[in-house]
Amino acid sequence: MTVIGYAPGAYDLFHIGHLNILKHAAAHCDRLIAGVVSDEMLVLTKGRAPVVPLTERMEIVRNLSMVDGVHAEVLPEKLDTWREVGFDVIFKGDDWRGTEKGRRLESDFAAVGVEVRYFPYTAHTSSTILRRALSVIEGQSRQAERDTSPVRRVGVGR
Repeated sequence: MTVIGYAPGAYDLFHIGHLNILKHAAAHCDRLIAGVVSDEMLVLTKGRAPVVPLTERMEIVRNLSMVDGVHAEVLPEKLDTWREVGFDVIFKGDDWRGTEKGRRLESDFAAVGVEVRYFPYTAHTSSTILRRALSVIEGQSRQAERDTSPVRRVGVGR
């Protein structure tokens, strides 16, 4: 029997943590489908839009050798996605383990015979950390522009 795995994620600002979970997932199934969460679902669930749009995130993930297929995740409930995709195991970072979201995921999927498997979360790199770093850099860049702007240097009343 072919085991179909599903690894959902935003995959925004693609980094080593994303690569790690997809590599681990591919090693534990025969066919790996990566669920790329839509821009709208990210706004709904995380309260912010991604930096990289859905079509580009899907293209990045689609071109990874360990990924056999990509699914645009546009529904808020993972069980609804399971009905569309039909997978046997869902992979999540272990930052979900023991949380209310993780317990609900486990309960929902146990009812339909889908295993939830956790892999180590790469704590030192995350899209949130990268987003914060970009924000700091952007703020510094804006400040430098203000400091060197000709309008700023011209005094009033000259």
